[in-house]
Amino acid sequence: MTEHVSIISATSRGQTDFTVHQLTIFRTVAHLLSYTRAAEVLYLSQPAVTQQVRTLEKVLGLRLFARSGRGIVLTPAGQELLRHTERLLALLAETAPVVREIHTLERGSVLVGASTSAGTYIVPALLGAFHARYPGILVTLMVANRRSIEERLLTHQVDLAVMSLIEQQERFVIEFLTPYELVVVAPPSHRLVARSRLTLHDLQQETFLLREQGSGTRLGTEQHFARAGISLQTTLELGSIEAIKEGVTAELGIAVLSRESVALEVANRDLILLDVQEFPLKRQWYVVNLKGRRLSRAASALQQFLLQNRIVGSQ
Repeated sequence: MTEHVSIISATSRGQTDFTVHQLTIFRTVAHLLSYTRAAEVLYLSQPAVTQQVRTLEKVLGLRLFARSGRGIVLTPAGQELLRHTERLLALLAETAPVVREIHTLERGSVLVGASTSAGTYIVPALLGAFHARYPGILVTLMVANRRSIEERLLTHQVDLAVMSLIEQQERFVIEFLTPYELVVVAPPSHRLVARSRLTLHDLQQETFLLREQGSGTRLGTEQHFARAGISLQTTLELGSIEAIKEGVTAELGIAVLSRESVALEVANRDLILLDVQEFPLKRQWYVVNLKGRRLSRAASALQQFLLQNRIVGSQ
């Protein structure tokens, strides 16, 4: 117990400036109880081995070996340190293959953010292909509106993001991933379904089902109508793309959504694409990461993989 307290006392005074090399030499000397034989095993000179042990003793403020006849023995403090050293060096030995696996992308983790449409309809397929290539890398996908995802990039809560509208562009590295389109959908019974070449003004009095503030699709829709001098008068705010599609099906109004998000409903004729001039809106998804932040090997691998597969999901 006294020896354990001695080591705690030495390290608690900040005297921990010793190296793995010194601990390895100490362990070898402790096992062989001979500086000369330890030097032979370690392919070092005997004075070098002795000096490393003396330095370790000085750093710790503890005597680790004592003379016994013509040889040496461990002091009680040396015995206690040896037990800790064995555990520490064993842990370091276990760490080596982990480091190798990280370098070879057999292990690692990535936090990916995606705005709602991208995270639901574009990114999962890409992550599935990435996982097939790098099954040892854990990928976590966080889906939220683009404002939330941008904030998570800035606060290092995600490594990469896939999104469309980026407010603080000067703070990010932004690379094109794939194009997409925003389309106008209505229920099959809607009065405008049979008409062609509708104008934006034809939609001015319609009830629009929109996502919450912060949604990129909502912002893009409102900006597009605003450029034509039109303010959307009647809107219903719903919290998800699925809720909006259900709302349109239930004849609560019409909506502007990505083509991918309504592909199944349009194919089944549960929703109808309206023929509107200036639609579809052409947009792009981007791979985004924070400037100045060094990506891990796993995150860099995912970034490269996404860009190499940027054609996936294009129109």
